Amino acid sequence: MMEVAYVCEWEKKPKSDHCPSIPLACAWSCRNLTICFVSEVRHVVHIIVTEHPWDVYSIYSGHAEVISCLEWDQSGGLLSADGDGQIKCWAMTDHLVNSWETSLGSGVDGDPIVALSWLHNGVKLALHVEMSGSTNFGEKFSRVKFSPSLTLFGGKPMEGWLAVTVSGLVTVSLLKPNGQLGLRGRVALADIAFTGGGNIVVAATDGSSSSPVQFYKVCVSVVNEKCRIDTELLPSLFMRCTTDPVRRDKYPAVTHLKFLTRENSEQVLLCASSQMGSIVECWSLRKEGLPVNNIFQHRSPVETANLEMAHPLSHPLDRVSAVALPKLPISISNPDLKVASDTKFCPGLGLALAFHDGSIQILHRLSLHTMGVFYGSSSGPSQRPGDEPAIKRQRAGGHTVHFKALQFSWTSLALAGMENRGKLHMIRVSPSIGQMLDMNTLLRHLLFLLEYCMQGMVHNLVEKLHEEYMRQNQALQQVLSTRIVAVKASLCKLSAATAARACDFHAKLLLIAISATLKSLLRPHVLHTPDKSPGDRLAEICAKNTDTDINKVMINLKTEEFVLDGPPLQSLQQLIQWVGDFVLYLMANLPNQGSIVHPGFGFLRDGSSLGMLRDMMVMIRIWGLLKPGCLPIYTATSDNQDSMSLLFRLLTKLWLGSRDEGHPQEPDEPLIDECCLLPSQLLVPSMDWLPVNDGIICKLQGKQPLRLQFGKPYSLPGLNSTAQVEIFSRSPGAQRMDNLRCLHMGVCPTEESKACTRCGCVTMLRSPNRTNAMKQWEQRWIKNCLSVNGQLLTLTSPWPPQTPTLDQPLEFGQ
Repeated sequence: MMEVAYVCEWEKKPKSDHCPSIPLACAWSCRNLTICFVSEVRHVVHIIVTEHPWDVYSIYSGHAEVISCLEWDQSGGLLSADGDGQIKCWAMTDHLVNSWETSLGSGVDGDPIVALSWLHNGVKLALHVEMSGSTNFGEKFSRVKFSPSLTLFGGKPMEGWLAVTVSGLVTVSLLKPNGQLGLRGRVALADIAFTGGGNIVVAATDGSSSSPVQFYKVCVSVVNEKCRIDTELLPSLFMRCTTDPVRRDKYPAVTHLKFLTRENSEQVLLCASSQMGSIVECWSLRKEGLPVNNIFQHRSPVETANLEMAHPLSHPLDRVSAVALPKLPISISNPDLKVASDTKFCPGLGLALAFHDGSIQILHRLSLHTMGVFYGSSSGPSQRPGDEPAIKRQRAGGHTVHFKALQFSWTSLALAGMENRGKLHMIRVSPSIGQMLDMNTLLRHLLFLLEYCMQGMVHNLVEKLHEEYMRQNQALQQVLSTRIVAVKASLCKLSAATAARACDFHAKLLLIAISATLKSLLRPHVLHTPDKSPGDRLAEICAKNTDTDINKVMINLKTEEFVLDGPPLQSLQQLIQWVGDFVLYLMANLPNQGSIVHPGFGFLRDGSSLGMLRDMMVMIRIWGLLKPGCLPIYTATSDNQDSMSLLFRLLTKLWLGSRDEGHPQEPDEPLIDECCLLPSQLLVPSMDWLPVNDGIICKLQGKQPLRLQFGKPYSLPGLNSTAQVEIFSRSPGAQRMDNLRCLHMGVCPTEESKACTRCGCVTMLRSPNRTNAMKQWEQRWIKNCLSVNGQLLTLTSPWPPQTPTLDQPLEFGQ
């Protein structure tokens, strides 16, 4: 049901036996799979990427007091708030995840922050479980009508944040003059949620279970360039356990107060605790009509808000130490919940409670019945039912190891937890949470989530994903084309059996990008031409002309559209060289494609990609007549050999057999014989164009958890020379490649570079080329990498990159 994927911990000093400090806050970003957390001693924010958990990037926050709240926004911005009421807004420098700066902030001096949230941007996605069998993506995932918290002219959402202080002050800060309004009275816990109408709901409690939990509706507006906050008191509630005479004094403190989701202000989770245990309640805020006398029936019906228990009171639990709520935006309408129950679709329906004995339970978000249990791993492998209780396995006289901060991933299939002894745990959560499901149902659930967590099903999952994609309309396919390829590449890296296919998908992403860039240089020779662009006409003519002679194909083209100045062509020569090298590599390895595990196999039956390569070879050939220096360079054994004509002829023969993707043909024997001779005619390039992916996700093959240390990169034990994943490895003396510029950087590069945290692409931080054409190419990768959602981070020189270090050795407890 749940198992540890890996554990990452700070290295302790020898003979250090004091208890490390407690991690106080933890937040998981949805944009780049980044986690940030803080400790109570140094006021330092630590940021890690889940793919490289050993690389910790620590920021001295400048907060004078302990940091109490951390919040990410959708674009990767970060908020931090402390016990002195100070709030700081952090942003990445040049979109690099290990370089941060703060230039904005707000605060209420001396008033600690207890709840913090970004204003809502009005974007909400709903996953409809009852439509999981639909062939239309638009029916599975819908955009819900949801108003931003505050809008500018034209309905554009305004950026800013809202905070609640310990004295009950609600303060809103905008990226222009801010304002604040007091709702005074001590606040120990608070949380913030949003309504579909653009309002904000704040829940607050003074920490005593005998006091009411107050709810407020907050409306933010801008009047005369000043921020205005209007509030309305909503119904309050007393926890049910305090109204029960038997339990009135048993749970004196409210320890956790959370809305189930930030975009659902109608459901709130409350936890009351004592030193002996805890109890959890779930309440719903609903609008109900009030009955009126018959004489008032002609008037509009009166509505009022009412708070009521969503289900029977939960049974007593062990003492709760942390709560994690699901982030998956699953629709909780009655049809969705019924289908989820019938199909045993569990992700997004459970919330996690961590207990002081080190265990974690996943409870159903509505009924609170137990769905799964994790018994802790501090003393070894996960405990199974029937084993000795975890609390008995703790060391006598020592502090009980338990989780102080817990966060669900954005697909609810992983938990990140910080122990009170300074360890970060990554815990895998099964999509079925221990239920017995048949293979088709499980694949359908994984496909519905587009999730990559089941190594043995990668190939089938990729195939089903492709089938679903091909059922969409042509317009949607075009919009999702590169994103689907990137998802396939991420999926295939999970298994050694499909790692080579990940290489093919990466090459296809680069091929699509280069093709779009080169074709965008073409211009019609006269204005007011027909609808088709020169690039579209090139593709259409090449598709109709099946001649294997590149010169005969060129005859049917209007060469005026290919006339360009010399500098743009010369500056893009490395991209042109990549196209030429890839065609040579593909054709030279055609005789070796007897197995699906060999890189390049995916292109054998990919008629669209082969056609794209063929189009570009024709275009490059024409440019070579104008500027010979832009042509790809080949090392041939014969001086009078026309290498491009030879490769075009072989490529066309392969393309002719795969044009009909529904019924592709195997390469014929004469073609394979000619390809066998290529290594004796041309020097075949190496595979340096592949990125080296050293992330952790492709190493989580076994069931045993990995134990890692911050600052010490992990090396996979037992990796031998015959392993399939060796295609991602490089020898120490190999040339290093700039994977985005397609340039060789040498064996020991001196230039600073950055690498993608997802796919491993490396590129130089500063451009060596100043031409406009190359600037346009590089501009595509300022924020993201080829993997669409990948984030770039800086690496140090010289190569190999050194692990980022802190100013001083950092250990919890010092």
